[in-house]
Amino acid sequence: MNAYWIAVASAQHVRRGRKDGFMQVNHGKAAPLRRIKPGDGIAYYSPTTILGEKDGLQTFTAIGTVGEGEPYQGEMGAGFTPFRRDVEWMAAEEAPIKPLLDRLDFTAGKSNWGYQLRFGLFPVSAADFALIAEAMGAKMAATES
Repeated sequence: MNAYWIAVASAQHVRRGRKDGFMQVNHGKAAPLRRIKPGDGIAYYSPTTILGEKDGLQTFTAIGTVGEGEPYQGEMGAGFTPFRRDVEWMAAEEAPIKPLLDRLDFTAGKSNWGYQLRFGLFPVSAADFALIAEAMGAKMAATES
């Protein structure tokens, strides 16, 4: 894999993308998806189960590898055509973030660990990606260091 990313969306939205083999970020904007390249690793963090609800889910909900091709528009209904990228999702279980907070580079020692998640998409280290994959029990190829 080339680079590693965390994307943020409600679990309901992530589960739909996982089922249909795609990802979306930042309410369907194209620009963030252009930063991601085929072969990059992507892990989704879901602060909530349903957008707008405050249920405290705080869980990694999907992990995979970005597929070939450029961002494209998908049809969601009611004229909403968000940009997407294809993803090959790994077989994995959802995993809460709290047990990993002291071990992830992007959260360790930070009382405001959730701040970075507000951006919707950000790069992480190969070590963080591997730790998330391990916590999720993901079946993946060896990662680069």
